[in-house]
Amino acid sequence: MLTNFLILSSIFGVKCSYDYTNEDDIWTGSSTRNGKIFWPYQESLIDAIHYATGKQGPKKNIGDYFDFLRDPYGLPPGLSSPLPEYDFIIIGAGSAGSVLASRLSENRNTTVLLLEAGKPEMLLTDVPAMAPYFQSTDYVWHYYMEHQDGVCLGMENERCFWPRGKAVGGTSVINYMIYTRGRPQEWDRIAAAGNYGWAYNDVLQYYKKSERAKLDGYENSPTRNKDGRMPVEFVQRRTKLIKAFLEAGKLLGHPTVDYNSPNELGFGYVQVTAQDGHRQSAAKVFLHKHKNRRNLHVLPESTATRVLIDEQTKTAYGVEFVRKGKTYVIKARKEVILSAGPIASPQLLMLSGVGPRDHLISKGIHVVQDLPVGQTLYDHICFPGAIFELNTTGVSFNENSAIDLTSIISWLRDGDSDLASPGAVEGIGYIKTPVSNDPEPIPDIELISIGGSILADGGPGGSKAVRKGMRIKEEVFNDAFGPIDTRDAWSAFPMLLHPKSVGRLELRDRNPFSHPRIYGNYLTDKTDSATFVASIRHIQALAATEPFQKFGARVYPANYPACRSTVFDSDEYWECAVRTLTATLHHQIATCRMGPVGDPLAVVDPELRVHGISRLRVVDSSVIPRTTSAHTNAPAIMIGEKAADMIKDTWRSSNGVYSYK
Repeated sequence: MLTNFLILSSIFGVKCSYDYTNEDDIWTGSSTRNGKIFWPYQESLIDAIHYATGKQGPKKNIGDYFDFLRDPYGLPPGLSSPLPEYDFIIIGAGSAGSVLASRLSENRNTTVLLLEAGKPEMLLTDVPAMAPYFQSTDYVWHYYMEHQDGVCLGMENERCFWPRGKAVGGTSVINYMIYTRGRPQEWDRIAAAGNYGWAYNDVLQYYKKSERAKLDGYENSPTRNKDGRMPVEFVQRRTKLIKAFLEAGKLLGHPTVDYNSPNELGFGYVQVTAQDGHRQSAAKVFLHKHKNRRNLHVLPESTATRVLIDEQTKTAYGVEFVRKGKTYVIKARKEVILSAGPIASPQLLMLSGVGPRDHLISKGIHVVQDLPVGQTLYDHICFPGAIFELNTTGVSFNENSAIDLTSIISWLRDGDSDLASPGAVEGIGYIKTPVSNDPEPIPDIELISIGGSILADGGPGGSKAVRKGMRIKEEVFNDAFGPIDTRDAWSAFPMLLHPKSVGRLELRDRNPFSHPRIYGNYLTDKTDSATFVASIRHIQALAATEPFQKFGARVYPANYPACRSTVFDSDEYWECAVRTLTATLHHQIATCRMGPVGDPLAVVDPELRVHGISRLRVVDSSVIPRTTSAHTNAPAIMIGEKAADMIKDTWRSSNGVYSYK
């Protein structure tokens, strides 16, 4: 505990630095002022995290110093290199891949190789409040959407930033930990399209299998579970603003509920994948306790470059990957499974010759199987700029009060300081705007209630991690919110649940280390922008109720450079504002879309087998064929659980050798 405290108190100092003048010393010592730890050479907090996560900095090899903070993975004693052959090779140790590797290796007679391009998680990733800081480190893939006119106007280079987790644990290591499942009708529609086994009651058993809920009684519901592996709990640290959000919701007809219940829509306290205020990634939960299994080999910093496919039989038989400058070719006796996520999985398929024929030919790639890989892409986008000033101080979260000595000690001891808050997210509310024409009780907007706003990241003297993590231009942010930067505020992010606009993903070239071209096509359907405007009107109605007026809540007239020709608070102004601060919530799906034989948009079948290729599956959120009212971490874990059973059943019925209990 003392070691943890010293490390955290050092790195959490709002100002911290390293002694660049002495190559034998990493830092020169520390001192305290106003309860905060810092070094004489001043660097920002986010720079310190760069060094801690291995990102290049002024100090040569300084990242190596922090390796002891990481959860170590590797080959068993006595092995200096991976085996030449495994039963299963899984590419990607994210939310789905971690679950899948854990479940398949339960049988000690089955060998599993799990490849991950990123590094293991570390002590700092356990801190929920650190989520925005990691958006600017090597713990994420720094993907950018291709430029699109009329969106992301306030972002750097007018391009939306799409960070995806690059770690053992994937995006579950750097996300905001929100646990949502989607509405029953959404999953039933997926099944009705020919995807047998994916109706709500089918997926519910796998949501429950993973879950170990502790939710003030909600865990006793027949749709919840308190005996699984993945902890799900309420955030322990809250502001008074969450009570106002829930009370305002009731006044507008939104009951306070378990929002993951299938029974009704409503508002509720946010549920997160955490335990006692500490992040619980998929790796921590599903891999950490089992990493010493001799039949489970986890190789971090290993980038898959190609799936090996026999062109005559159209059978996957192995993987090519690069690790520490060396290229390996490893064979799979049973299956190759892509769990690299909604960006890397389709990219790897196309690099391996599985994808749209004309596109692959244009990149000089030999076509093994013509499939619409990457041709469907949905994403959940939000608007973080509906900010309400408060006339009360000390009400909302602020970075400067969160990262001090007292908060660190409290978090280490009890997990209940401001550091336990996942980006100040406190509540979730589901609404159906007047724009929706869906006849069923399916929301079109999720409201994410924030115990503060994007102004709470320290302001001029702080890290500015939130705005930097979103890649908001400094001049746009200052013009829009400069006069109230760091002040107490409340905001709710509206998240568009069912966009009509459809994107796509393509290869940039045949180099496996190039990022693909991503076309979000955000707001190209007018219904999407109209839904956003309607949701902002609903947020304003919430803020106008007595619970928020106790705090003097008043919408702030942000001065966006692109919107100066519009009248503040007009529909035109809000649409322009949304197009200025267009932010992804990292929920990309459908790039390896699931569908039955004959579905012209399908890449995998309902058992997640790639159409036309034997012994090759995709197991991650890229297979979800249509949008759901869910953040994708919980569905990805569910997909990993369900896929594990499908794979076990396949090999049990085929030869009886692999007996899974």
